[in-house]
Amino acid sequence: MSTRENLMAAFEGECKAHFRYLAFAVIAEREGHHEVARLFRAVAEAEAIHALAHFDILGEAGDTEQNLMSAIDGETYEFTQMYPAFIEQSENEANTRATISFRNASEVEKIHNNLYSKALENLGKNRKSEYHVCEICGNTVAGNAPDKCPVCGASIDKFKIFKD
Repeated sequence: MSTRENLMAAFEGECKAHFRYLAFAVIAEREGHHEVARLFRAVAEAEAIHALAHFDILGEAGDTEQNLMSAIDGETYEFTQMYPAFIEQSENEANTRATISFRNASEVEKIHNNLYSKALENLGKNRKSEYHVCEICGNTVAGNAPDKCPVCGASIDKFKIFKD
């Protein structure tokens, strides 16, 4: 394998480890192992640092306009091709939990696509927005959070705010 291929493999591995450890932290927290949960979150952050360093060396990111277009392409692929196939397969296997998870994600990818498209249209206008993300399904809302998530039905207290 080439160094470039190794960098990509390392990037992907570090990304997976980052999120795996965050998931492990949630479980440890739920079980009352707060010190272990902190350790998992700390190491997850270190794995993110590694992933970002590898990604930077790969030169995969462009300028903001290029990155927005790449994000739009990625989101479009997910809700037009990837998730429909996943939903069909999970329905064929009668895996209701997976079907719900895939459907929620697919609906939210459409929302992300729209948000990225608007950001691309407004690039350089420096409009201030705050975003709210549903911690249940990932629905992302610009401006005020809804009283109830239109994707999964979660209440407003399940939305995490992202602002300056």
